[in-house]
Amino acid sequence: MVAMRRIESTTSRTAQWTCVARAASSLETDVHHRCDDYIAIRLVPTFIRLLLQVPVIRRFVTRVFTPTGIYEYVIARTKYIDAIFKEALFKRFDQIIIFGAGFDTRALRFKSEARRTKIFELDVPITQNAKIDQYRKRKLAIPANVVFIPINFDKETPSVKLEAYKFNNKARSLFILEGLLMYLRPESVDETFRTIREFAGDGSIVVFDYVQASVLKQKGLLYGQREIVNAVARAEEQWHFGLENERVEEFLFKYELKLSDHKDARELEEMYFKDPSGKVKGRINATHCLVRALKSSRDSAA
Repeated sequence: MVAMRRIESTTSRTAQWTCVARAASSLETDVHHRCDDYIAIRLVPTFIRLLLQVPVIRRFVTRVFTPTGIYEYVIARTKYIDAIFKEALFKRFDQIIIFGAGFDTRALRFKSEARRTKIFELDVPITQNAKIDQYRKRKLAIPANVVFIPINFDKETPSVKLEAYKFNNKARSLFILEGLLMYLRPESVDETFRTIREFAGDGSIVVFDYVQASVLKQKGLLYGQREIVNAVARAEEQWHFGLENERVEEFLFKYELKLSDHKDARELEEMYFKDPSGKVKGRINATHCLVRALKSSRDSAA
């Protein structure tokens, strides 16, 4: 039997911090550090919102108090997945499913464009309920096309949940796993990707981030590694799963997925933090990478 973890009884601290980071980013004047999550600032407690509006305090919270390069990583990851989310809506994908949704606000931020797309959000009940409560307190209407599915990924099977909530496994869908895989045990990661293989219709897209396996093995010392590992331990939300960069395609192949994009920290810096003169305006924590993959048959993947 899997023992109870802290996130089963208390709202995820890492999900809360990601919301704070996005809220802070929405207030930035520098285009490189600014993301478009204008909902996040409404979800944080009032005293935090007031503090973040003071530039000096905001800089302390995001650049000094926060693990090295993680604020920049969250900004880059948000922009990267936002672009894929908008692409799926533009191409009229039937469904979007967000595993480990936390305080993700895309269903609200893109509600006009998403009217014809069903959005499923999966997360542990206590964090999911905390988010819904904040929506209600802030008088943020939840769109009718959004379906909340409570799940404990380490104890429940995603496929059973999706079947119960009428997810269409023939439809073209976008699967988002943002800030999730590293917190799952390997067997839960396998079960989640088996579900994606079963439920992803032709032309579906999967986007996720992962922690490099060397970080879990405590090998080497990537930029910002020590700080983020210590911060995760303090949050009592330990990492359990990592991937080796050179084995990502092999990992995807098992689940009939084909790699279409793979970005490490340096490539993300080039995309989002390089100014016209070529100067990098922000360094990204090097422990994480982002992946975009396409659903493919065994024949086409061979």
